[in-house]
Amino acid sequence: MSDLSRVVRSGVGRRRVQTVVIGLAMMMAVTASVLGGSLLVASGAPFDDAFARQHGAHLSVQFDADKATTAQLRATGDTAGVSAASGPFPTVSVTSSTTSDGDLTPMTVAMTVAGRPGAGGAVDDVEVTEGRWPTGPGEIVLSDDAPLFAPLGLRLTFPDLPGDPTLKVVGKARSASRTADAWVAPSQIASLTPGGEAGGYQMLYRLASADTPAQIAQGRRAVTAAVSPGAVTGAQSWLTVKKAADRGTALFVPFLMAFGVLGLVMSVLIVGNVVASTVGAGLRRIGILKAVGFTPAQVVRAYVGQALVPAGVGIALGVVAGNLLAVPVLSETEDAYGTSGLTVAPWVDGAVIAGALGLVAATAWAASWRAGRLRTVDALAVGRTPAAGRGRWAVRLSARLPLPRPVGLGFARPFARPARTATMCAAIVFGTVAVTFAVGLGSSLAEVMTAREHNAADVTIGVAGPAAAPTPSAEPPTKAEATAIAEVINAQPGTEAYYAIATTQATVSGVSGSTHVDAFSGDASWGGYEMVSGRWFTKPGEAVAATPFLTATGTRVGDTLKLNDHGTAVAVRIVGEVLDTHHQGMEVFTDLATLKDAEPDLAVASHHIAVQSGTDVPAYVDRLNAELRPLGVTAETGRAGNGSDQVVIINTLTAILTLMLVAVAALGVLNGVVLDTHERVRDLGIHKALGMTPRQTITMVITSVVVTGLAGGALGVALGAVLHGWVVPAMGHSAGLNLPGSVLAVYHAPQLALLGLGGLLIAVLGALLPAGWAAKTRTATALRTE
Repeated sequence: MSDLSRVVRSGVGRRRVQTVVIGLAMMMAVTASVLGGSLLVASGAPFDDAFARQHGAHLSVQFDADKATTAQLRATGDTAGVSAASGPFPTVSVTSSTTSDGDLTPMTVAMTVAGRPGAGGAVDDVEVTEGRWPTGPGEIVLSDDAPLFAPLGLRLTFPDLPGDPTLKVVGKARSASRTADAWVAPSQIASLTPGGEAGGYQMLYRLASADTPAQIAQGRRAVTAAVSPGAVTGAQSWLTVKKAADRGTALFVPFLMAFGVLGLVMSVLIVGNVVASTVGAGLRRIGILKAVGFTPAQVVRAYVGQALVPAGVGIALGVVAGNLLAVPVLSETEDAYGTSGLTVAPWVDGAVIAGALGLVAATAWAASWRAGRLRTVDALAVGRTPAAGRGRWAVRLSARLPLPRPVGLGFARPFARPARTATMCAAIVFGTVAVTFAVGLGSSLAEVMTAREHNAADVTIGVAGPAAAPTPSAEPPTKAEATAIAEVINAQPGTEAYYAIATTQATVSGVSGSTHVDAFSGDASWGGYEMVSGRWFTKPGEAVAATPFLTATGTRVGDTLKLNDHGTAVAVRIVGEVLDTHHQGMEVFTDLATLKDAEPDLAVASHHIAVQSGTDVPAYVDRLNAELRPLGVTAETGRAGNGSDQVVIINTLTAILTLMLVAVAALGVLNGVVLDTHERVRDLGIHKALGMTPRQTITMVITSVVVTGLAGGALGVALGAVLHGWVVPAMGHSAGLNLPGSVLAVYHAPQLALLGLGGLLIAVLGALLPAGWAAKTRTATALRTE
């Protein structure tokens, strides 16, 4: 073993506190980095790979068959900026029903069907995952992510169409572009259209530049200009499809980035402080090393090595912890993309390890460079004695205050080492930021879960799941039965307010998949529907919609669009944006009268009741059930929805990463107090010789971090609230959601005051051990120390 190795080994062994602090700081930073890097890779690769393999459509446009000919549509493929095109494909929006088949419950859903002669093509090369492509009449292929579940061989009926056509499911397919819910042979479209002709045509384009919404919009304008005005009825960008695919896991990215940045900054801070403090406390040792022949470069390498050894252990533990914590997160990613086998990419681990080691080496080198430049005689002469006179004014001022002497000495101590105090304060700030952010994040997620359940009703009828989502397989009451239920509710003493929900499905031109429509009878503005912008609808023809629906349709509050409800076009004006995540956010809320022309016999499926203040809810339910029993329905008290698995994972990761940050912050304080105690050991001996008791010694040491803890806590709370105000909206936007003010305004003055005291708690926890060591130090031993 070389002399340099012996010095490194000795330094690591002697300075155990600093060793542990560096190791834990790096473990936390690497854990968050592996988590964040793995999710970023997993979130991008599956969709991008499938999109590139299938030559996905950057832009899919729906045209009105009455305003554009097939020849005109083919010509749009030569538009400037279009690199490839497929189509035109005839399309139709239909409502299909599955036939009863054993244990399968019949389902009725709205879907978009396209007529294509084959799965391949220059754009949107559809991948057949099961069965085969339809080759003739009477056959249909369903998309893997279609809203309708139907195994191969099952027959679909279309009861709203003339002749009640029936199609057999012969295959399943996957389109990365999500261009349709199902495909048939082009000749089959006529039988699925009431008039016998295609209601529209679909063109699929790949653009030369399609990386930003602005470039997609430019491509759409170019295509639109090539046809007559009003010919375009809808369009879909591949960026919207990608965002929908990323929605589940994208929640984690800003969250992990925040903790990753906190961990990295704290690691740089603590590693630099530990090495700098070690240099400052070991000047005499440095002088001895130089006196026995160590060069300046060797001294620097010795201190860098003392930092790299514990950092290497912490990095190894962080890689293991990051890979283990990534398992549940990547499991969510697999569910979102319909894939399997996602693991942490080896290059992510390698990049994080290399980056972390480089960071530690650079930080340690910068901190130890001063040690290499010291002259031998200066290092031997100065030793570890602090500069005389520093902080004396604070000692004199504290002596004049009406405080016990140990408390006064403790309050004055931070001013003797301002640089070290600032570093400890920074560690406390980061720890308090983590706690404040974690508390705010948990409160915001709870608000989101409450808002998405729309669960303000005291009593519900016909609700088996979340209050706004009646069970799809439940048989709704007839219109006459629903009217009878409403009469019973209105006649019941104690009823304050009441509304009912009828559910149906519709499609929007140019957007694949179905849109879930909740039609309300009565005023539901009190029902827990949190508005992001605009207002709740107040009359027929108005509607509110979830953010993903507005994004997919390219509309906003104030716009008017048409819903295709069982073959009837229903125009609605969007008057509000609501927070809702059911049905992937493809949901519209409107008045029941809005759909009277499309579905005049649509009956409500669930009833929601608010009782008057002071009403005994269980007794109210019992009385109501006595009246409802002849109608075959049952009332229940309002029920909370189930928590999301993603929320559970985020809360768990938040708790783990926050505890790690707080532990590292407390260890940063511990390191500073240990160094300070070692430097003052002779002063402690003098105080003890003059009569200071062990309890007073503990009081003095703990008091020395009180001001630092309070200052760091106050600053950390403010920064934590700012971080929360940035990360939570970013998480919502990553998931395709805009968040209402109630989700963001979660901090209150008493809560912030308690969180501010958390900085003091971190400081005291970090000072407890060195305070105990100082109290146990024997007076004679302390006085002999030089």
